[in-house]
Amino acid sequence: MNFELVDLRAFIAVSDLGSFHRAAKALNLSQPALSRRIQKLEESLGAPLLERSTRHVALTMVGRDFIPKVRRFLDEFETSVLSIRDLGARSGGLVSIASVPTAVFYFLPRAISRFSSAYPRIRIRILDVSANEGLEAVARGDADFGINFIGASHPDIDFMPLAEDPFVLACRHDHPLASRQQVTWKELEPHRVITVGRSSGNRALIENALTQQGLRLNWSYEVTHLSGSLGLVEAGLGVALLPKLATPAGDHPIIRTIPVVQPEISRTIGIVRRHGGVLSPTAAQFLDMLLESWKG
Repeated sequence: MNFELVDLRAFIAVSDLGSFHRAAKALNLSQPALSRRIQKLEESLGAPLLERSTRHVALTMVGRDFIPKVRRFLDEFETSVLSIRDLGARSGGLVSIASVPTAVFYFLPRAISRFSSAYPRIRIRILDVSANEGLEAVARGDADFGINFIGASHPDIDFMPLAEDPFVLACRHDHPLASRQQVTWKELEPHRVITVGRSSGNRALIENALTQQGLRLNWSYEVTHLSGSLGLVEAGLGVALLPKLATPAGDHPIIRTIPVVQPEISRTIGIVRRHGGVLSPTAAQFLDMLLESWKG
């Protein structure tokens, strides 16, 4: 194949920065030189990777499929070079974890601290992405393993449960429901509810459970991320339904969280791995430490 490593790095830079100008500056290349490298890479592959306009650069379908492979290749190449350079010392490596954002803070820091102390030369990459994106990253091999709440029925995924994470109500302290010790889903029907988009695994879990109960909520506002729903709650625009892990820890000056019952709806957080896949020794060691930290 008639391309170089710098051509691949140029493609990554343009994709990440969304601009030939910014990518050229980051790589210390002239813009024409960067364009030539991208063109050479596209000619070598026989397909366009980027859609260009005067104001916007976007990945083509081929580019979207190609970029995770490029990232993995460059990571593995860099790891190999570092291992050779550090020959005789503790070997380097990379562990990639695809985790739903709400689980990153709760599950990973203690294990990362222990692992980094024992293996300081091994890098850890956390892909904090949605449940569906994280599952696909593990299935494709872009991540060694993941922390997720979906995947138990996925044919290419093995799922190991860790903990139950119930959905709770988040409301302002001055909301009519704030004094309650618990509320039912039926009691939420008159209220304006803030939710995440329909592509969210959390939204699907709630709607499936409520459909079975014949309940329907007033989804008044829709956000992309759970953190956005908390901002709208603080502004007094409505109440939000979130996994307990996504709610503020301890006493919050504005927001109160309340259990929701009849029915109790929860998601099962667990480890997802590619079915039949074998973890690298470094990834296996990190997973062991993660499980030990969780049990401890």
